Amino acid sequence: MENDPSDYAKFQILPEKADVVVIGGGIAGASTALALAEKGVSVVVCEKGTVGEEQSGRNWGWVRKMGRDPREIPLMVRSMEIWDGLKERTGEETGFRRCGITYFFESDDDAALYQPWMKAVEGFGLDTGFIGAAEVETVAPKSARSFTGALRTASDGCAEPHLATRAILAGAAKHGARVVEACAVRGVETAAGRVSEVITEKGRIACNAVVLAGGSWSTFFARSLGIFFPQLKLLSQVARTRPITGGPLGCGSGRGFGYRQRLDGGYNFSMRSLYPVQITPDSFRFAKKFLPALKDEWKGLKFRIGSRTFQEATFPSRWALDRPTIFERVRTLRPKADEKVLADAIANIRAAFPQMSDVVVNEKVSAWIDLAPDAIPVVSPVDTLPGFFIASGFSGHGFGIAPGAGELMAQLIMGEAPAIDPTPFRHSRFTDGSPIEHWPASF
Repeated sequence: MENDPSDYAKFQILPEKADVVVIGGGIAGASTALALAEKGVSVVVCEKGTVGEEQSGRNWGWVRKMGRDPREIPLMVRSMEIWDGLKERTGEETGFRRCGITYFFESDDDAALYQPWMKAVEGFGLDTGFIGAAEVETVAPKSARSFTGALRTASDGCAEPHLATRAILAGAAKHGARVVEACAVRGVETAAGRVSEVITEKGRIACNAVVLAGGSWSTFFARSLGIFFPQLKLLSQVARTRPITGGPLGCGSGRGFGYRQRLDGGYNFSMRSLYPVQITPDSFRFAKKFLPALKDEWKGLKFRIGSRTFQEATFPSRWALDRPTIFERVRTLRPKADEKVLADAIANIRAAFPQMSDVVVNEKVSAWIDLAPDAIPVVSPVDTLPGFFIASGFSGHGFGIAPGAGELMAQLIMGEAPAIDPTPFRHSRFTDGSPIEHWPASF
């Protein structure tokens, strides 16, 4: 079947059946759909709003190995290999390039923060290493801050969030996948104890497997099926600037700032390791699971009561499948960016790089990050419901690692030997008594 992937309106009619239904049109769901469609599997992607419009299109755009939990490194190394070939594979521009990522430091104490991580990833053969002040000058010229050195991974890079998810879905569509926007999945039906169909606002789709890739929405959907899936949310925010020349190269972060140089010559700015957190009922429901993370990351979190506090207090745990649900009432989450966090980040960037003093910020965007207790994703079947899979909880790392996660998910669905060990990403780690092991970000 030939589809024109540039015209998503052609895919608004649901097929009666498919091999796999993917719930969520973000980059994790898109990557899963591409990997499956290339195998000849019939796939339908159901997105309640518009594809790539939440965290997948509003993140920093970094694609990195550096600083990741060591358990994620094998999956991320594979993801980097996939990113290298995505443009050719999909025939679409993702904006991916290996431009290098740099973590700047201004003292020996700063440098010492990175030593435990460097030791933990020694066996992976990464090209990450320390550079001195002279080399820092080539990456971040004319800085007014006294950067004494940096941790740098030259093979890390970035892509353009506003391009990547749609590019991957376009590639999937070329292999027959169907993408249906404004199509909320309300629930799942079973037969003989396993998934048999999904019920959407546009009708039913008989299927053999379902992948829940709903980002911060995944917890609510899983709960309606009686599946325990602990996730909380962090608020991310990015300021986007107009093009400017002479600024720092590639991607980087230091005390009080983070940046990415975009393809169009502009920059994305944000604050490193500072996230607003709104207290919700799930904050108490999952508190025990998140205690290790809270201990490690307390200083980087800003707790508050806000609109999500009251909204989520009204969310039901179950609902009828023959009437509109919360997924139809709230098509896309577009939270307001934290003005102070971004203002401080912009001020710090301008102070660090005087050549950026005249940069013009023309947009501020924000999104909710889906956060797992151990800050690594679930890419896994759910043992209690055969045919049901989860790809969520990416904890702010999902944009870069999604291509590998999508490939892994496809292999698990198809019963193939996985390219990397899926054990760290199993859903059952939250239900089988396994201890929560959280790697402190530190930077």
